[in-house]
Amino acid sequence: MARHERWVMLTTLALLQVLTIVIGVYAVTSDLNLDALTRQSSPDEPTASPEGSPAAPVVTAGPVLPGLPARAGDGPLPTKSTLTRQLTDALGDKQLGARVGAVVLDAATGERIFAAGADTGITPASTTKLVTSTAALASLGPDARLATRVVQGVSPGAVVLVGGGDPTLAGPSARPGSYPRQASLATLAARTAAALKAKGVTKVTLSYDASLYTGSGVCSCWKPNYIPDGEVAPVSALAMDEGRRTPSQSTPRVSDPPRYAAAAFARLLGRQGIGVARSVRPAKAAAGAAELARVESPPLYALVEHTLTFSDDDLAEALARQVAIKEGQPASFEGGAAATLQVLKRLGLSNGVQIRDGSGLSPFNRISADALARVIATASGATHPELRAIASGMPVAGFSGTLGNGRRFTEADSRGQVGLVRAKTGTLNNVNTLAGMATTKDGRLVTFAFMADRVPLNAEPVLDRLAAIVSRS
Repeated sequence: MARHERWVMLTTLALLQVLTIVIGVYAVTSDLNLDALTRQSSPDEPTASPEGSPAAPVVTAGPVLPGLPARAGDGPLPTKSTLTRQLTDALGDKQLGARVGAVVLDAATGERIFAAGADTGITPASTTKLVTSTAALASLGPDARLATRVVQGVSPGAVVLVGGGDPTLAGPSARPGSYPRQASLATLAARTAAALKAKGVTKVTLSYDASLYTGSGVCSCWKPNYIPDGEVAPVSALAMDEGRRTPSQSTPRVSDPPRYAAAAFARLLGRQGIGVARSVRPAKAAAGAAELARVESPPLYALVEHTLTFSDDDLAEALARQVAIKEGQPASFEGGAAATLQVLKRLGLSNGVQIRDGSGLSPFNRISADALARVIATASGATHPELRAIASGMPVAGFSGTLGNGRRFTEADSRGQVGLVRAKTGTLNNVNTLAGMATTKDGRLVTFAFMADRVPLNAEPVLDRLAAIVSRS
């Protein structure tokens, strides 16, 4: 505990003790009524709000213990010579293979504290999701939502299910209670049925519109086993449960996600007392068609957090297409890649980034270690609060997501930094990457990226060791 964290813990305990004493003195001197303090409104009693008070803004991340005199990231830089020696020794591990990129940056200034092959373009695997998510947050904003709608068809008895690009839309077999809370196809059916019955309509023909996205749903840059192995489903603007036949299992993936979702929607309408004609076919909704019902995804910041924590390939590809639409590019693999780079260029973060998809499944992507570390540094700073979900979405070493699977930060040279490193992982055949952030022992916030794409077997323990060295520095 001879770290900055011990000082923070002791200071926090002292503040809590002072606060307890102050409250006690106030309670005695002012005849504080404890019942009034702890009383809760009954379920039927409305809660009063100050008149004219603005809605609370969405806050995705913020400083811990902001009242302390020293803020996170304000400590001195680590000693470069010591850090260089330790990282150079670790980078000599043969498990990393023949091509490695490594960098450590001061998050506040962008200064390189350590670099080795930092500008080399390396296959990033799923650390690609960092640039995709950054572009999505910067282009669409953290509070944007993806809507799945039902609109009026060409006749009073015709309706069209219109996909808005939300792959997390929950089908009828999905278990409730996940975070972030998904939009529900069953809810959409109930709302649609209510709207139809209000018009006196109890029988309809149903069609579905997945035309928001263009081009192939499968990237030519992907290996042919990705969909059969359950890594990803064909990308579509209309899908439920990310194209999974069973929501809780990655395989099998359905071959036609929009048709599969539309068929489920027809059955749900039937349960709501709306008869649906047997033939359910694709069709483009008319421009300006009256909306009957809609459901919306969680806000974009929550989608980004989920994407990064669980390395969600389907959601990452959806985010890339949403960026393409916002930036005026075709909603395809090519358009998503071009739009992502377009946004990164506006942020000054496009150097060293070449991508062909949004998820990082493509072995043809190339991103430098410096580029990834700078994306994270920008997201952690005060000038771009819209990007905070990048920091809050990265897994915590030994605790969450792809760093909480029981395999990471378990070795003697890294397990001491469990809970002290936050990073995005990347894994493909012969590729291991790790990019994230840590606070040094003296309280300086740094970002890092360690990448290897000629790995003989598995370099994850070495990457964990490198990140742990940074955290201990």
